[in-house]
Amino acid sequence: MNFKSDAPLDQILEALFTPYKESVPDVAKIVNAMISQGMIASEDDIINDHIAFRTLGVPNLGISSFEKIFLHHGYTKMAPYHFKEKKLDAFWYAPPSQKYPRIFISELRVNDLSKTTQDIIYKYTHPITEDPIASIDLDNPSMVGKFFYQPLWQLPSLEDYQSLAAESEYAAWVIYNRYYLNHYTISVHELPEPFNLLSVFNTFLEEHGIKLNDSGSKIKVSADGLLKQSSSVAKMIPATFAGGETLAISGSYVEFAERLPLADFAHLPKEQLDATMRREGFEAANADKIFESTYSGQTGK
Repeated sequence: MNFKSDAPLDQILEALFTPYKESVPDVAKIVNAMISQGMIASEDDIINDHIAFRTLGVPNLGISSFEKIFLHHGYTKMAPYHFKEKKLDAFWYAPPSQKYPRIFISELRVNDLSKTTQDIIYKYTHPITEDPIASIDLDNPSMVGKFFYQPLWQLPSLEDYQSLAAESEYAAWVIYNRYYLNHYTISVHELPEPFNLLSVFNTFLEEHGIKLNDSGSKIKVSADGLLKQSSSVAKMIPATFAGGETLAISGSYVEFAERLPLADFAHLPKEQLDATMRREGFEAANADKIFESTYSGQTGK
């Protein structure tokens, strides 16, 4: 996970990761434990499977706006995913080379929510009359990096935040955090044995005090059995709302993925496998439960 080069995409990803790591204490905790265990020599040895973002499906925002950043820098739009109960749509994006992580961008179907919730969301997003990406020089990493953390709408009131959370915790998370990096993902299968198995790595995490999302189960497994995922539970962070009200709310978290070899390559030793020989893409049923890493059903336990 080394993005410290002069390439524009590297600079953009570094601009994303620096504040994310500073505000998600589990990142350093996990990395330091991995180093102590001898799994890695430094954080740069970690292979980042994917990073994820949450957006609102309203005019001038959402996936159609946000994806432009990554499409411009060589990513390819891949399969769509739909989450009926959570009222979300999503796409994943393949990187321009194996050096870079996949991208997963989800979007809240705002018009499927109650009128009360829609009114709150549109109160904050209605003033955005043009696609904010249009005003950014996508070849300028500094401008792109700053965009991820700039306030696109005014700070919400605590009352509005809590009203949104009552219907959609996803909506509440986005209205406060905006396009902040939701999570990054450690490629467990790239680690040395026996920690290249998610079951073993999860045990390691829990032994070091990392709380895991147990929605559905701690390990979420795709229907074909070739994609296994788990995640930490987001820490509660102090948030200040409009008017000065404060409340501890969900921050971001860390995900862990084990991509098993495809049938044609299952006989090969680990050192002969590359990403093209392993299960690609995502699994809606897995992602549906991973979303809940920021939900009160997990953070409140």
